[in-house]
Amino acid sequence: MSMLRPDVQIELLNQRGSEYLPGYLGIEMLKLAERTLTSRMPVKKLHIAPNEFLHAASIVALADTTCGYATIAHLPQGAESFTTIELKSNHLGTVREGGIACIATAQHLGRSTQVWDAVVSDEASGRTLALFRCTQMILWPRA
Repeated sequence: MSMLRPDVQIELLNQRGSEYLPGYLGIEMLKLAERTLTSRMPVKKLHIAPNEFLHAASIVALADTTCGYATIAHLPQGAESFTTIELKSNHLGTVREGGIACIATAQHLGRSTQVWDAVVSDEASGRTLALFRCTQMILWPRA
């Protein structure tokens, strides 16, 4: 049974964040499929920390946005929204230019929670930069 909502398309996801943090950072959703979403973000000066390395928050923003949009695309019928209740990241490398890519994969798609894993990598080399996991609480309309 498909959990992917037919009413959620890549264009809608990209448009949704255009005037918010994802749009400002240049985050772009690329491919939506059952239990997965891929994205990218160009690396610009605004993504870099004062130590001249990619800021950890930039990596987390890409991973969290990708997992969040994947959650929207996989919300159970009748659910209103979601909120992140836990996230964790392990940072394994950095880049100073180019772009970074993200692949989010569903680990659990329940009625009250969803768990998503994401791998963030250097677009040019494919080298893993971070491992990310988040838990999303599904929000239902109040009675």
